[in-house]
Amino acid sequence: MDSHRSACPGALVAALIAALLVCGPGPAAPVPFGARPAMASKLKVPRFVSLRFGRVNLRTGPGKDHPIEWVYRRRGLPVEVIRDYDTWRQVRDRWGTVGWIHVSNLTGRRTVLIDPKSALLRRTPQEAAAAVARAEAGAIAELRKCDAAWCRISAEGHTGWVRRSQIWGLHDKDDGR
Repeated sequence: MDSHRSACPGALVAALIAALLVCGPGPAAPVPFGARPAMASKLKVPRFVSLRFGRVNLRTGPGKDHPIEWVYRRRGLPVEVIRDYDTWRQVRDRWGTVGWIHVSNLTGRRTVLIDPKSALLRRTPQEAAAAVARAEAGAIAELRKCDAAWCRISAEGHTGWVRRSQIWGLHDKDDGR
C-alpha cells in the first residue's frame, strides 16, 4: 500500500467537512484600503444623470485599462445611462457618443441641455406667459419638474418654464424627478 494514501479517503473528507462546519472557512481575505464593493445599480435603465466634475473621461470599456475616447469638460452635462456594469456606467451623450464612465464621476442631479437653439424661460407653462430670461443654446440648467409639454428649469439665478422640445436630457414620460 502506498504510504501517501489513506486507507479510508472518505474519513479524511468527512473530517475536513466537520472542521469547516465547526470552525468556519477561516479568516476572510483582507480588503485593500479604499476598495469598495461592486455597485451595480438597481435603478432603471435607461435613465439620465449628470457629470459630477469639470473633467470626466469617457472610456471605450468598463475599466481603467480601456483607452480614453473622449474627455468631457462641462460639469453638470446630462448623459443617458444605457447600461450598468459593476462600478461603471455606459452612457450616451446628446451627440450620440457612447462610452463608459466610472460611477464616481456621475451624479443623480438632473440637468438638461438647452437644445437646439436659445429658449425663453417663461413665468408660467404657457406660450403667452411673460419671459423671465433667455437660455442660450448649449446652456446647462437644473431640471425641477415637467408636465406633458413644459419643464421648469433653473440656471444662473433664473427659474422658469420651457417647452420640452427645447431641452435634451429627459425621456418622453419623464416628470423630471
